Amino acid sequence: MAFVTDKLPLAINQRQVNKPAIAAAFSRAAGSYDTAADLQRETGHTLLALGVQHPGRSVLDAGCGTGHFSRLWRDHGKQVIALDLAAGMLEHARQHQSADDYLLGDIENIPIADQSVDISFSNLAVQWCADLPLALAELYRVTRSGGIILFSTLASGSLDELGRAWQQVDGKRHVNDFLSFQHISAACQSYRHTLTPQLYQQQFPNVIALMRSLQGIGATHLHQGREAGLSGRERLIALQRAYNMQSGYYPLSYHLVYGVIYRD
Repeated sequence: MAFVTDKLPLAINQRQVNKPAIAAAFSRAAGSYDTAADLQRETGHTLLALGVQHPGRSVLDAGCGTGHFSRLWRDHGKQVIALDLAAGMLEHARQHQSADDYLLGDIENIPIADQSVDISFSNLAVQWCADLPLALAELYRVTRSGGIILFSTLASGSLDELGRAWQQVDGKRHVNDFLSFQHISAACQSYRHTLTPQLYQQQFPNVIALMRSLQGIGATHLHQGREAGLSGRERLIALQRAYNMQSGYYPLSYHLVYGVIYRD
């Protein structure tokens, strides 16, 4: 079910994020990303289906990663600009001829002119932005009248099982805090839009496989920084003992939000 939201009087939290560290984490993951990105595939295909019938010809893939969905947009006859903060990801996309043009840049400061594309597509990227309203305003700015902005993001509650297990190990959660659905809704308040929440859960045979999955997609960067020895073997053993198993597996939940903004 899609929720059409009215204006909400909520302040949007801005976060201090280390963009070079985020770019470095995802650049390191470029080679392993596609084999580990089950969640990103799931959300990206859902997001693609929301806009693939739009008649516009040009697409901005904002936070393109390895270029997987840039290639799919091209397969649908679109001209694609691939944008990513991580040079390693962008180079991987270029090597696989994923797009028509490639831009190294930040969603919060997109280096293209106003109303340049018909569709702006951003799959699981804006949760790394410091200022969600600014990121959405930039996507709106570069999209032509009559176009659409498609985005997916993570909301509060994501990775909660991992955070609670770490809390038992050393009193710290060691996972990023994501904006609540209410704050994501408030960031969209100026636009005609729909938001759709969804719960997605992965299951792993052990905690090492779970952590390797996060590392494989570059998602181990913490906004607040990382302590030395966080992934030491003894700590991982302690983490596995503290983790709440379900039906013999180690679950990891993601609270997803799909957004469609209509460019007036």
